[in-house]
Amino acid sequence: MHDAPVRTATRLGLICDVHEHGSLDGDPVLLLHGFPQRGTSWDAVASRLASRGLRTLAPDQRGYSPRARPVGRGAYTLTALTADALAVVDELVGPGERVHVVGHDWGASVAWRLAARHPDRVATLTAVSVPPAAAYARSLVTTRQAFVSWYVLAVQVPGLVERLLGARGRPFSPVFAGMLRRTGQSRDAAERDAAGLADPAALTAALTWYRALAVERSAADPPVRVPTLFVWSDGDVAVTRQAAELTHHHVTGPFRYAELRGVSHWIPDEAPDDLAELIADHVGAAAVRRPPGGGG
Repeated sequence: MHDAPVRTATRLGLICDVHEHGSLDGDPVLLLHGFPQRGTSWDAVASRLASRGLRTLAPDQRGYSPRARPVGRGAYTLTALTADALAVVDELVGPGERVHVVGHDWGASVAWRLAARHPDRVATLTAVSVPPAAAYARSLVTTRQAFVSWYVLAVQVPGLVERLLGARGRPFSPVFAGMLRRTGQSRDAAERDAAGLADPAALTAALTWYRALAVERSAADPPVRVPTLFVWSDGDVAVTRQAAELTHHHVTGPFRYAELRGVSHWIPDEAPDDLAELIADHVGAAAVRRPPGGGG
């Protein structure tokens, strides 16, 4: 059961719900979810980090928050998503403040962009499952990554995936939940995530993160200079080992690679103890001390 306080952060009239754990006095950790999840997918990890004295903020990102659901591919570029993440920090931690940034799946892509382009706002980076964009792009032409990424192309066809996965008035789509289970997700988590996108508008918005790749026009990101931890699992069916092993080429700061054996792509759900310990150890070496009372 999710009982963490829910805050909000606003940018350009879009209101994101943000799930908070821990004391305001704790070092702030921004937790960014991926597809097809929400901030609550971090609950198990967040509660463990809170028990170690950290303060976590896990937004339902653009498209997933009902009041932050613009229409059109141009509204879901990494540039827009990164600006949203900074807005959460500015409003709930403090303008210009630094935080530890953790991202899984698509959230990792946002986290990589945030760390690369705004190193002054990022104390440490922990990317889970997904490597930086440049490493991923290279893997598409040098490894079997293109073969396992077929779904990215399928999503580009307007309306196709919505018809296949649509809930049609059910509390969740059994087809969608079944597909998630085949990637290693548990039954409960798969049904939770499918139910979260039962609203057709929510499903389309979540898929538009992928469709925005076709309109992303920003230059390549610079190497990441902040202390970086990359966590990958050998049961991941979406990201190959070869793609993961290219990551270090795009980090010039202190870098650590951690591999979880026998774990699927869904690391925050499947291995919250291991992941929380890795994150806590990583952020502990670069604490961002806050004054009593915190921000927000």
